[in-house]
Amino acid sequence: MSRNKGFTLLEIMVVIVILGLLAAMVAPNVMGSLDEANISKVKTDIQGLETALKMYQMDVKRFPTTDQGLNALVSKPTSAPVPKKYRSGGYVEKLTNDPWDSPYYYKMPGDHGKYDVFSAGPDGEAGTCDDIGNWNVDTVTTETLDACTSN
Repeated sequence: MSRNKGFTLLEIMVVIVILGLLAAMVAPNVMGSLDEANISKVKTDIQGLETALKMYQMDVKRFPTTDQGLNALVSKPTSAPVPKKYRSGGYVEKLTNDPWDSPYYYKMPGDHGKYDVFSAGPDGEAGTCDDIGNWNVDTVTTETLDACTSN
């Protein structure tokens, strides 16, 4: 007699349960890594924008105005005060969004220093407790963001 060579329902259910348990153990670690990666990207982006702003300031002898914004790093501002000396090709190739797909914000003068460069954070709203800026970039962790968003 030939016997069917297939899987029983019980065997399939055991495999599904094992895969579910593996996913339950791996998912939190992956999500934590994603949060850490997002924070690292913001830190790197802000440091890069600060470097570009300092190069702009060395050439132009002042920082861009709030109205000129970070776009002044990509192309020569056309609004007053228009810089007389401007680096050919700009100071950054292009502006990128933060990991949560929001633009980086710039304010001059800043609330926290000469200027503020910041991400609105996971909630996408500027001016909330999860903002990550040049004033707090060294102290932001997944724990501080979690504590902020859980309130």
